[in-house]
Amino acid sequence: MELNAIKSSYARWAPIYDKTFGKITNAGRRAAVDYINAQDGESLLEVGVGTGLALPLYRKGLNVTGVDFSDEMLSKAKLRVAEENLQQINELRQMDARDLDFPDNHFDMVAAMHIISVVPEPERVMAQMARVCKPGGKIVLTNHFARETGLLARAEQVIAPFANQLGWHSDFDIQTVLGQPDLSVVQRQELPPLGMMTFLVLEKNKG
Repeated sequence: MELNAIKSSYARWAPIYDKTFGKITNAGRRAAVDYINAQDGESLLEVGVGTGLALPLYRKGLNVTGVDFSDEMLSKAKLRVAEENLQQINELRQMDARDLDFPDNHFDMVAAMHIISVVPEPERVMAQMARVCKPGGKIVLTNHFARETGLLARAEQVIAPFANQLGWHSDFDIQTVLGQPDLSVVQRQELPPLGMMTFLVLEKNKG
């Protein structure tokens, strides 16, 4: 994805995101938050916080930092935090996920919901998320990944050239996020609708 295309795409989608993609991605968001809320960790970084749909769902006592590249999306997230008085949200910042402005080994958990196939240089984003996660910490992802066979796989290939217009990659390979040497798969599960979304938990090696 080209950076300018991402900016313009999410500026277009921001006003209607909650009622469109927000509905489609609800199952993945709930799965990710339910998993995070069940963990003992106290600090969470949500990369690509968007309009903040997940923010009210996090348990009290969790210290949540959210970042997003889109100012339009971030302004909606900040408004949500203020209107709902979400005490568990520590900070929301505009930031490029390829260059996270946090120290190494800083967060107990890192979440990225439906954004890893949107960002430019996703391998670099994964490396950054791994860097800021503490050893033994969890990286929780939900995303659409390309299918290898079937009608949906062919459909994904047909619309793949329109990634910049759509704002996401329909043919995104899961191996892109599994290539970090210091991350191991803990859990992998297909989610509705039609198993199009995947819930994935990675653990940062303690060594």
